[in-house]
Amino acid sequence: MSYMLQRLWIQFQRKRKAAGYTGILIGIIFAYTLLLRSLPDKMYVEQGGEPDCTFDVPVTGTVVKSTEVFAGMSTSQKSAIHLTPGTQAENGTQAGSYQVLCKLFGKIPLKRIPVQEVSKKELLPAGTNIGIYVKNKKIMIIGTGEVTDESGARSEPAKNVVQSGDYILAVNGEPVQSKTQLVEKISFCEGKKIRLKLLRGKKEEIEVSIQPVRSQAGIYQAGIWVRDDIAGVGTLTYVTDTKQYGALGHGVTDADVGSLIDIEKGSIYETTILEIRKGKRGQPGEMSGMINYDDNYKLGTVEENTNVGIYGTLSKMPDELKSASALPVTYKEGIKRGKAQIISSVEGTREAYDIEIEQTDYHSEGNNKGIQFQVTDKRLLEDTGGIIQGMSGSPITQNGHVIGAVTHVFISDSKMGYGIFIENMLEH
Repeated sequence: MSYMLQRLWIQFQRKRKAAGYTGILIGIIFAYTLLLRSLPDKMYVEQGGEPDCTFDVPVTGTVVKSTEVFAGMSTSQKSAIHLTPGTQAENGTQAGSYQVLCKLFGKIPLKRIPVQEVSKKELLPAGTNIGIYVKNKKIMIIGTGEVTDESGARSEPAKNVVQSGDYILAVNGEPVQSKTQLVEKISFCEGKKIRLKLLRGKKEEIEVSIQPVRSQAGIYQAGIWVRDDIAGVGTLTYVTDTKQYGALGHGVTDADVGSLIDIEKGSIYETTILEIRKGKRGQPGEMSGMINYDDNYKLGTVEENTNVGIYGTLSKMPDELKSASALPVTYKEGIKRGKAQIISSVEGTREAYDIEIEQTDYHSEGNNKGIQFQVTDKRLLEDTGGIIQGMSGSPITQNGHVIGAVTHVFISDSKMGYGIFIENMLEH
């Protein structure tokens, strides 16, 4: 009996030791992955300058010239690191012919980071409130509803036939481009079924049939809720020396469907903030404004609506910016944890408010949450409780440089927010 217990004890010890080794190995792999994610995949440097090789982790960076990079490499290896001399970078600038070699504790090689040379760039950080109006290219279905017929019976003709997010392309084979056209064609259907040509998703075109109902008002209705335009309040992020602008830091999306609006045209206007609802835990705040659509208040056009912001050309400079100065741009690897500012007009005038940058995610090219920060300015906390809806696009500056723009607020804590790297907006 004692022999069997001894064997069982030995087996238990071996399994525990093996489990311990496995846990250590998993921990090492996890730490290594986090370490790599703390380093950028690409670095920017102004022409003639040197890359900033200081990181927030115990890693040292050394500039490696092209002759050292390519020595002993095959053609496929050279292509893999995108450093073939003379190649063009994504934004049209000449790719750098050197890298930064990163070593843990200055000894263990971790990663080679390609360096891309860019021309010196300055932007005017705006921070002014704007009213935004955009016209959809197509009519978007946002839902279905019930119709009460002449007898008082209720029905939902379009239920399970159309979907939220569908675009209406044509009615009975004839193209439609506005809500007015759609309503007119349904109203005069004379009780006959109508055929809708829909765009579902990005490419799928389908045709469905709906039997409209004659309402108590004597009008034929299909029970479809649609939208062909959208308006709201946001913040202008930057203006270039050629009067090109970027705003919001994220796209204009439909609140009911959540998808990016495919715009036909749009404009931005001066706006007056009428009310500020402070943010609190679990409930983001909001600023409400009045948009005057008179041409005298028009600031410019909206030409692009992208995942990283809206873009266009100013025809008129906001009064608050006429005496403002442009600032140089700092790319993500130059951003430091610590004090920074956001520029916004929540009180009616353009002001800089203190924040603390807590974390940067170098691998956030696909989203707009690369900068995580906390509002520390007592004035802003008193007025808004932190970040509120309508502040999206407020430029973020650090040490006299433009580094990004506010994009999101933490629902659980309105003092916390996210921002997008400025280069993500510039490379749209």
